[in-house]
Amino acid sequence: MNIPPVTRRRFLQRSLLAGGASVFGFPAITSARSPNSKMNVACIAVGGRGGSHLGEVKKMSEIAQMVALCDVNSRSLEAAAAQFPGARTYKDFRELHTKMDDIDAVFVATTEHTHAFAILPALRAKKHVYCEKPLTRDVHECRVVMEEARRADVITQMGTQMHSAPAYHRTVELIQSGAIGQVREVHTWVSRAWGMQSRSEAEANGDLFVKAGLLDYIDKMPVNGMPVPPEVDWDLWIGPAPMRPYHDIYLPGPRWYRYWSFANGTMSDLGSHSNDLPFWALKLDHPLTVEGYGAPPHPEIAPANMRAIWTYGQRGDLAPVTHHWYQGSEKPKIWTEGKIPQWKDGSLFIGERGMVIANYGGHLLLLDDKVQEFKRPAKTIEDGPSHQQQFIECARAGKKAPCDFSYSGLLTIANHLGGVAYRSGKKITWDSVTGKTDDAGANALLQRDYRAGWKL
Repeated sequence: MNIPPVTRRRFLQRSLLAGGASVFGFPAITSARSPNSKMNVACIAVGGRGGSHLGEVKKMSEIAQMVALCDVNSRSLEAAAAQFPGARTYKDFRELHTKMDDIDAVFVATTEHTHAFAILPALRAKKHVYCEKPLTRDVHECRVVMEEARRADVITQMGTQMHSAPAYHRTVELIQSGAIGQVREVHTWVSRAWGMQSRSEAEANGDLFVKAGLLDYIDKMPVNGMPVPPEVDWDLWIGPAPMRPYHDIYLPGPRWYRYWSFANGTMSDLGSHSNDLPFWALKLDHPLTVEGYGAPPHPEIAPANMRAIWTYGQRGDLAPVTHHWYQGSEKPKIWTEGKIPQWKDGSLFIGERGMVIANYGGHLLLLDDKVQEFKRPAKTIEDGPSHQQQFIECARAGKKAPCDFSYSGLLTIANHLGGVAYRSGKKITWDSVTGKTDDAGANALLQRDYRAGWKL
C-alpha cells in the first residue's frame, strides 16, 4: 500500500457523530394524485426487517396508510394484520401482484432470493418500490431490476439505512471536498464472521449458529430434514430456489443468508452497508477487475472469512482506485500493524494528503503534517428522517430517492462480483455492457435456473 509514513501524520479532528436529523429539505409534500391524499402502501414480508417497515408506516400515518400485507408465515401475518386491521392479507405475493390497482408503493423484505420476483411485477405496474438489501440474489437479477426500474420511471430505494445517516453524509462530504486529495486506495473491513468456518473459529467469533445452538451444522449440511412449522408455507418460502427439506438452519432469519441458494453471505449483506460509503464517496460504478480470496469455497455455504479486491477506472476528474474488502478474521495490513485505530469495522480512505477512517459512528481525519490549514466542508447532503420515510416523501414529491436502484444496483452488482470471483478462484474482468466476465466458470455464477412455476 502506498501510505505516507505514520510519523508525518497528526491527528486533526475526531468527528463521532451523534444521532438525530434536521428537517428533510423536500418541497412541501405534494402528490401527483392529490396534495391531501395518502400513499397506499403494501408490505411483502412483515416479520424481521418487514416489521421495521410497518413501524415506519405507522409513524407516517398522516401521509401513508397500509392497505395490503403479505407473508408466508401465518403468525407474522396475523400479528401485522392486528396492527393494520383495515389491510387485506396475502400468503403469496404473486396473488397480491394481481390486485395492485389501489397500491401506490410497495415495501419488499423477503429473503433475497425472492427479491427480484417481488420487485419486478410492482415495477411493471408502475408502483414505487422500496426493497431491503441486497437488491437481488445475483448479478443477472440485479441487471433486470435496474432496467425495469429505468423503464418504469418510478421512485425506488434500497434499504441501506446508513445511507440516510448524518455520519455517512459528513464522511462523503469530507472525501468529496478533496480534504485528503485524490484517493487511489480504500480498505473496508467488517468483523462479522457468519458462514463456513471451523467449529473453534465459530465459537471464538460468536457465529450466529453458535448462539442458535446449531454448531453441528456450522461446516456441513444436515442429512435429514425436520417437520415444517405449521405457520410456515415452506414451498412458497423456497420459491424459485431448488427444493430442499425444511430445517432450523434456515429459519428464522437471518440464518438463511449463509447459503448460496438463498443469498451470498456477509459479502453481499454487510457489503450493502459498509461498501456503500466508499462507493458513494468515490463515485464508483462498474469495476474493471475483481478478485476474491479465502478458504476453498463450499458448494452450499458462503465463507465466514474472505477478501476481495475491485479495481475502478478514471471517473471524470477522479483517479483510478482499488477497493479492498476484508471480513471476519481478515484485516488490512495497516490495521494488523497497529498503524491505525483498531476499529472492529470501518473504511480507510488513503489519499494524497492524508487518510480518513470511517464507520457507522463517524470518522477520523488524519492529515499529512505539511497540510497547514483545514476547513471542514459545508454540508451539501441533506439530513432527513428515516430511510423509509424519505422513500415515501420522495414518491409523493416526485423526487429521486437517495439510494435508488440506479445507484444501489451498481453497488449490489459490485458486491456480488466479489463473491463470484471468490467462488471461481480467478481474477475476473467485468464487461458492464454484456453483463459477463471473461471467465466461463464465473459467468455460470451470475444467474441460475429457476424452479418450475417461477420466472422473472
